[in-house]
Amino acid sequence: MRGLHRFQQRLTVLAFRAAWALLRMVPAPVAYALFDAVAGLVHRRGGPSVARLRSNYARLRPDLDDAALDRLTGEGVRRAFRYYVEAFRLPALSTDEVDDLVEVVGAEHFDAELDAGRPVLAFLGHTGNWDLAGAWCARRFGHVVTVAERLEPEEMFRAFLDFREGLGMTIHPVERGTYQRLVDHLREGRPYVMPLLADRDLSASGVEVDLAGRPARVAAGPAALAVETGVALFPVSMRHLRRGRHRWGMQITIHPAVPVATAGTRAQRVAATTQACVDVLGAAIVEHPEDWHMMQRVFVADLDPERLARPEEAA
Repeated sequence: MRGLHRFQQRLTVLAFRAAWALLRMVPAPVAYALFDAVAGLVHRRGGPSVARLRSNYARLRPDLDDAALDRLTGEGVRRAFRYYVEAFRLPALSTDEVDDLVEVVGAEHFDAELDAGRPVLAFLGHTGNWDLAGAWCARRFGHVVTVAERLEPEEMFRAFLDFREGLGMTIHPVERGTYQRLVDHLREGRPYVMPLLADRDLSASGVEVDLAGRPARVAAGPAALAVETGVALFPVSMRHLRRGRHRWGMQITIHPAVPVATAGTRAQRVAATTQACVDVLGAAIVEHPEDWHMMQRVFVADLDPERLARPEEAA
């Protein structure tokens, strides 16, 4: 069984490498049409990931009937697959082509901090295409420092790491010691941009928040870094924008910085600052839920009770 598992992992790596190579040579409309067709098949077949996406959407939008919820889920699956089209094609795009794909609202919020020589923190969700956002951000604002969840197999993780670093980002794997490395980056006092995906708790040490009126658990890292270093923290939302029949771009909205809480214990300050970010990001997700590619458990009602029983450490 172990040998079969390694063989399956190897096939997965080869498939991703082939997609990276082939999709760069295929015209964008053809690539989008192909992945839309695959997404439609995946939606119709269902499966645990599609069911989880539907469940998350149902908690976000309890007003939808079954038919409307199914249409929303189908669109969500298509946009999740669209992420891969854009990600696989990114290394072949010129900087001008990246700029052409991205429309930005609120860039002045980052500019004010970076022009003063200070770094910025960004609280992101799994919306739009965060790799495209990172590539654009590295070109527009300068150096990007972020983290990446470890993947299995290791070869797959290294492939993603090399890909993202090739886009101009410094990537730290999520592991013991990563938090302190991020603190050290921020305390250098250089104008870094540090975007962190935070709408899911990977460590079982996150923060319970109100997301669209429902209890959910999200990462504490961005708020903890802001509380510890005083660096400004900005919620950032992203969504796909149609640019033609089979041509897409993305809108990035950089919202104003949230107030970093100063009252209470450190854990209370982190929780309050996280909630402020979630209030902004949650409103954007409810407005455009189809752009939220969340196929994992986020809401407390769906989480493992044993995990919830572990001691909560906000950082």
